[in-house]
Amino acid sequence: MNKVFNINLGGYPFTIDEDAYNHLRSYLEAIHNHFRNTEGYEEITHDIEARLAELFLEQLENRPIVAFQNVEDAIAIMGRPEEFGADPMGEGESMADGGSATDTKGAFKIKTGKRLYRDSEEQVVGGVAAGLTAYFGIADPIWIRLFFVLVVISGGIGIPLYLILWALMPEAKTAGDRLAMRGEPINISNISKVITEEIEHLSEKMTELGEELAGKKKVRTKVMEKTRALRSGSLL
Repeated sequence: MNKVFNINLGGYPFTIDEDAYNHLRSYLEAIHNHFRNTEGYEEITHDIEARLAELFLEQLENRPIVAFQNVEDAIAIMGRPEEFGADPMGEGESMADGGSATDTKGAFKIKTGKRLYRDSEEQVVGGVAAGLTAYFGIADPIWIRLFFVLVVISGGIGIPLYLILWALMPEAKTAGDRLAMRGEPINISNISKVITEEIEHLSEKMTELGEELAGKKKVRTKVMEKTRALRSGSLL
């Protein structure tokens, strides 16, 4: 009989048998070692662990213990270390009872269709229009925003409808949520890509803000210099 361990993964408690625990630990070690020197390391690994927890919850249903095959099924979806550029796991750690990664993909399937979220990354008010834009595959959220404006102007229910959607639509908080919103596979490669892009986007915004503030400071300095010069001239 295998030992069992109580663990916390992605904020969820699990009971896991010894073989599954060792397999999961090796997988997580490969992930952490690969991303350790990457910008956004903590957010990337947090979102990966949260996604693994979601996969375990979907598989377990009423079963109390995470088994080796559950870990294998989750790895088959998330991607093996060599698939996202990390060092591969040990020979004996990637198979169970003669199974393989290819076999397990057919054993456990995950829906990859789009899900409706509020997109806080592109929000103007609550992120409803941006979320609907991503869900319906529209190029620019301006069209959804214009729709709500036109409905409001025409005396329709634009504002109440927006508020209802705001209340009903959950916010896309994690990289996994944002991938689900776009209908893209939620795996390690995509999670790290989304977070890296967000960090780069934030960095660009901060640079633009810094340049804008520096420009305003220069204008204020010039105005003050001209003001002092005029005052000095008026006193002569």
